[in-house]
Amino acid sequence: MSTFQIDFSASQRKRIVGIDLGTTNSLVAFMDVTGPVVIPGDDGTLLVPSIVSMTDDGTFTTGEPARQLLINRPDRTVYSVKRLMGRGVADIGEELRLFPFRIAEGSESVIRLQLGDRTFTPPEISAQVLRELKRRAEAYLGEEVTQAVITVPAYFNDAQRQATKDAGRIAGLEVLRLVNEPTAASLAYGLDKRQDGVVAVYDLGGGTFDISILRLRDGIFEVLATNGDTHLGGDDIDNRLLAIALEDIAAEWGQDLSGRGDAVQTIRRAVILAKEQLSFAPATHIEFTFEGRTYQREITRELFENLIRDIVDRTLGPCRQALRDAALEPEQIDEVVMVGGSTRIPLVRSAVEILFRAKPHTDLNPDEVVALGAAVQAAILSGDVQDKLLLDVTPLSLGIETMGGVVSKLIHRNSTIPASATEVFTTSVDGQQNVLIHVLQGERELVKDCRSLARFDLKGIDPMPAGMARVEVRFMIDANGILSVTARELRSGKEQSVEVKPSYGLTDQQVEAMIVEAYEKADEDFAARQVREAQVEADSILAAVDKARASDAWSSLSGEERQSVDTALNEMRLVYHNGDHHQIRAAIEKLDNATRKLAENMMNSAVREALKGTRI
Repeated sequence: MSTFQIDFSASQRKRIVGIDLGTTNSLVAFMDVTGPVVIPGDDGTLLVPSIVSMTDDGTFTTGEPARQLLINRPDRTVYSVKRLMGRGVADIGEELRLFPFRIAEGSESVIRLQLGDRTFTPPEISAQVLRELKRRAEAYLGEEVTQAVITVPAYFNDAQRQATKDAGRIAGLEVLRLVNEPTAASLAYGLDKRQDGVVAVYDLGGGTFDISILRLRDGIFEVLATNGDTHLGGDDIDNRLLAIALEDIAAEWGQDLSGRGDAVQTIRRAVILAKEQLSFAPATHIEFTFEGRTYQREITRELFENLIRDIVDRTLGPCRQALRDAALEPEQIDEVVMVGGSTRIPLVRSAVEILFRAKPHTDLNPDEVVALGAAVQAAILSGDVQDKLLLDVTPLSLGIETMGGVVSKLIHRNSTIPASATEVFTTSVDGQQNVLIHVLQGERELVKDCRSLARFDLKGIDPMPAGMARVEVRFMIDANGILSVTARELRSGKEQSVEVKPSYGLTDQQVEAMIVEAYEKADEDFAARQVREAQVEADSILAAVDKARASDAWSSLSGEERQSVDTALNEMRLVYHNGDHHQIRAAIEKLDNATRKLAENMMNSAVREALKGTRI
């Protein structure tokens, strides 16, 4: 484990805490004189169950007290709310069936949870967990806590990250940084001290499994690949043992307890205790008493491993896929970090070691390692850690120009630097051999409203139909704020790059003015972006129709079919410049329907041409 040089000479410094806001459990940590430490609650426990329940009088209870209400008041109790952060109902259709709580009517773009006669957004529920973490930190440290670093999964998109920051704001916390959970785990182990290397972070939590593969280069953690299973975790192992106990009881007692919530809760605690003991002992007992009757069964580690082997094997598939996505072989992994309580199980550790051909890091408590890493990052920001680089942030978002004069942001404002981001784009014109990369800075949605930083050409692309070329654009900001932009055509390997200073020439006041302007014109900018994106899509279909009209496929249409296409084309041209993206989208759909037969004819013609002279 890494050691840290810590400076507490400036007692007036504000304390910044690190928070692991988890799906199942959450923790808060800080940097003590000896290193990062998880803060306990009044009862000495470190984990806060990420469960929130609303009582009849409208107040909230959080953590272990809320867990007690999960069985008796499921309609007023919310768990796993992290899965809902920054997502709409359409995003979680399958998952909704697994939750006992209700989604309020009218929830579309923003989910609202119905608790009694009131509704709450996921950030409002998460804020209750953060408030409890804030409360215990203040009680332990004896001072007000207003700033925090919060960890998020590497796969969280911008909406999910923003929802996490919103939860912090609601809880009375200024979220100084969002740190990727695998990066935090790596920080806790001090792996950022390596000059370079590849790190795999295997995270088997209570309800989810994640695998992240990171490349470390000059202090920058770059996420190469992520994978996982949002419905696989330690709960599946508990349920396997629970099912066996319930079957035994039904046979021995002649009583089915599966419908008794209090009984199931009692049995679950007993099997979890047995599972934990089997990580250190060759055998143990599942034992509990319920309504005056006692159940006991011995279970050996060998039997336990046979019972859960298929669950452990299910985690290896995403690991192999992540390796393929990162274009790496297992022997190229330099370090493996284990996160999540279920990684204490010896079978899990041996399976991971065999797959990655590297002994996993297990020195730190896997339940705590992400929170400890968040505390390290918090100490870096507060200046308490002196032997590490103080990571800065990007003052404004950075991106490139895409079709229609729209900005595609790759690195967002307030991203911690060093930072990196990669996206793949394509060409818009048949036979295009050059691609102009226009690098921009700012918060507005359109190119004309942002600051131009650099332009360069990626030349020599092999002529291909529009949409076939794959141009990978990579942004990397080093510790000095120098932005390197590289564009590479993935088929040919042709590459060009440029270096710029993203904050050069801007004062703090100018940066602030750009941010304020972006907020003030957010609605206007978003509407303009929607119009331009709709027009770009319209341009594409109009060009395709013009091309088709010169082909044999057009002449094969009936007069009525040609008239239908012409009518849809005229309607498209009428609404194209009216500034209403709804009307443009409707015209696109109508033109798409009108040209369906034309597209079929062109496809059939292409197939016939391809098969000409071929014997089957």
